[in-house]
Amino acid sequence: MMRETTLRICEKGHRYYKKTDCNTCPKCEQDEKPIEGFLARLSSPARSALIHEGITTLEQLAQHTEKDILKLHGIGRASIPTMKAALEEKGLSFK
Repeated sequence: MMRETTLRICEKGHRYYKKTDCNTCPKCEQDEKPIEGFLARLSSPARSALIHEGITTLEQLAQHTEKDILKLHGIGRASIPTMKAALEEKGLSFK
């Protein structure tokens, strides 16, 4: 069953349409996307999942197992190679 697309307006006044319960404004999300660092390499859902968990640095990411990161809503298998590569570049790895 498909949900109906609804018009939404974020706190900043951006207008956007969504079919899901997610209230994330795509315009705000794009404006807040980092331009450098490992978070900039990730998709919006993966980036949001890590930020929600307080993981904003590679050192913080290295304190978690790959399995634990995969349990987070918004993280998929496609994100893991990107995270591993970023960790390896700094001489780090998943716990």
